[in-house]
Amino acid sequence: MPIPEDVTGAEVDKSVRQELMSLPKTLAEDVAKNLVMVGRLLDEDPERAYGYARVALRLASRVGAVREAAGFAAYAVGKYAEALAEFRAARRMSGSTDLWPVMADCERGMGRPERALAMAGEPEVQKLDRAGQVEMRLVAAGARRDLGQAEAAVVTLQSSELASHTVHPWTARLRYAYADALLATGREEEAREWFARALEADQGGTTDASDRLAELDGVEFVDALDPDQDDDLGTAQADGHQERAGERDGGDGEPGRD
Repeated sequence: MPIPEDVTGAEVDKSVRQELMSLPKTLAEDVAKNLVMVGRLLDEDPERAYGYARVALRLASRVGAVREAAGFAAYAVGKYAEALAEFRAARRMSGSTDLWPVMADCERGMGRPERALAMAGEPEVQKLDRAGQVEMRLVAAGARRDLGQAEAAVVTLQSSELASHTVHPWTARLRYAYADALLATGREEEAREWFARALEADQGGTTDASDRLAELDGVEFVDALDPDQDDDLGTAQADGHQERAGERDGGDGEPGRD
């Protein structure tokens, strides 16, 4: 796959560069460039990111950072079994537990929420940092909902991190998940409060909390570029004009009386 000229490979993290030092220089540069493209495209074009990840994997399958990147690329396109295999390989190479939550989420993606819940109770969770433990809690709550256990999902998300007023990178997603879980149990007023709190913390626009709030408030947005919406709006406006004319005419076509 072609690599843009502005990509040199030096853009990768220092830790990744250190791992690539085990490769011949030219090969290391080629792998690094492909990893840069994975990082650039993962959110906006996951299919292309997956293609670059496969190239990097073909060139350097014995490098942990490559296996991890391949895992995230496969995860982004919904290839959960492949992603899980890559994450397991990366974990064996690094000895780190950082990938534990996303590995559990792969189990959910493969339709095995019970395994995800089992992983949430393993000792590896205690080795995660605070952000990792929040991610694991989100995955466990999702697994509960997969099993139809909406109330249990609400309880799973209740934690000191949820109660904290300090905003962290994961705060908006945690509050959003809690609001969504509350809504699934029919607790609409509480859900609205937590969607609002998620919106307050969502500085990067990572959730659609504003849309969910509008939905709960009965607000409908009109797409100005949708011709069908324009037709509906024109009909509604015409009906409105007729109703107002009727009111002015007294409602029966005759001029109104003061």
